[in-house]
Amino acid sequence: MYKPVQVNRKDIYFRPDTKRVLARFFSLGDERSIKVIHRVLQLSDEKQKEVFGQVLRSYSQRHRSIVKVFERNFDRIRHLLERLEMPTDKISMTAKLLIGSYFTMEYSIESAALFNPSIVEHPDQSELYKGEKRVIISFRATGEGHVSSIVFRSGYIDTENNIHLDVVGTLLDKPINIKNHRYNKNSFISKLVELHPKDATAMQKLSENLTETFTYEELKRYVEGIRAEIEHTEDNDSILKQAIWLASSHYEMTFSLDTSISERVIFPISDTEKRGIEDARFVRFITPKGEVIYYATYTAYDGFSILPKLLTTKDFYHFTVKPIHGEIANKGAAIFPRKIKGKYAMLCRIDGENNYIAYSDYINIWNEAIHLVQEPESPYEFIQIGNCGSPIETAAGWLIITHSVGPMREYSIGASLLDLENPHIEIGRLSLPILTPNDMEREGYVPNVVYSCGAIVHNDQLIMPYAMSDYASTYATINLNELIQAILQPEI
Repeated sequence: MYKPVQVNRKDIYFRPDTKRVLARFFSLGDERSIKVIHRVLQLSDEKQKEVFGQVLRSYSQRHRSIVKVFERNFDRIRHLLERLEMPTDKISMTAKLLIGSYFTMEYSIESAALFNPSIVEHPDQSELYKGEKRVIISFRATGEGHVSSIVFRSGYIDTENNIHLDVVGTLLDKPINIKNHRYNKNSFISKLVELHPKDATAMQKLSENLTETFTYEELKRYVEGIRAEIEHTEDNDSILKQAIWLASSHYEMTFSLDTSISERVIFPISDTEKRGIEDARFVRFITPKGEVIYYATYTAYDGFSILPKLLTTKDFYHFTVKPIHGEIANKGAAIFPRKIKGKYAMLCRIDGENNYIAYSDYINIWNEAIHLVQEPESPYEFIQIGNCGSPIETAAGWLIITHSVGPMREYSIGASLLDLENPHIEIGRLSLPILTPNDMEREGYVPNVVYSCGAIVHNDQLIMPYAMSDYASTYATINLNELIQAILQPEI
């Protein structure tokens, strides 16, 4: 007979807030844009000031610095003024800002959903009482057009394992600085050869044409030129495609120091993620030297294909983004919180059905052995099994919180243990889920789903935030020792 694990559902909910809006560029295409610019410039100086004053009255209180946004968006269409034969130095600042406002739109980042949460310990643990812990919770926020981004909440867990949220900011901000990565030719070609060892004309041409350092945009121009002059073979096409893929979406971003973490939005920047940033799994990683680094794996979606990526930060102000290379090109990668036997380790699902573990010497290149560690066994797992975030180290083994799909495409949450030194060995798994959608949780954008992207342990309790049917989120607590005993001794 199976004794169910006691789960304490909390009555704190994280729901979408339509008031949290981000100012972003509004694209109209060149021809329409030129018409709009012309219409604005036809207004008298007084009329321009009047209209711009109305815009400021309506929107200056909704954004941290709306004038800077207008300036940036004017700069994005500045080149079109040449078509109007209008030098920019002849245009007043008011006219520039007014033009910029016509190419700006508000986007409600979480109007549709706030879901798939992940929780980590905050870098700052000062000014807390004994038994309290400050935390950061990330969410997948979805707005108009179902475009997803990463947003945050902060707060602390008290001695009773209740989460107290900090005030949620409303002046949302994108990064103040975005810097594209500059590649070194020799290291880039070396990595490309690792990914595609076959010799081909395209590889030779890249070696000949690339400058000593180059950006992603420069590489695209090189590839276009090479593609036009060489034979279209499977190897040539594959190498050029892989070169673009290797360099894609590798960038850095920095947020202003005067933003609260709830006001920082990681919104799609590169082409490979223009339709969304999905399901970030954050982990507090400890290096062999004791340094703390926060990693997050996420899925970039461009509307056609997915690409796993790696987000890195130490302070949640400055982030770097890299594509993840190798065979784990599927959703649901989750990094272990430390190295194992000198290698990075990662949970992944390369076939959409089973759980695997991969090891690597490099945090974003995974070409080494991949081990099958879990297949569906119990009825609630028969369609697929995956992870609900990074493994949690315990004395009994690596605790893996899993998501599984069963009858009626119902997503539930289970748990298992992996060996500490050889985590590709499973030492126990629950035959029944610890959490299934209840009557309140089963209604939403995608019915009958509970799902998490990461949990932590606090005061011997598992603190697990989770999403309710791809709409809103909440959290639950579970006694850690009770959970481990249930995994190791499932039958009583």
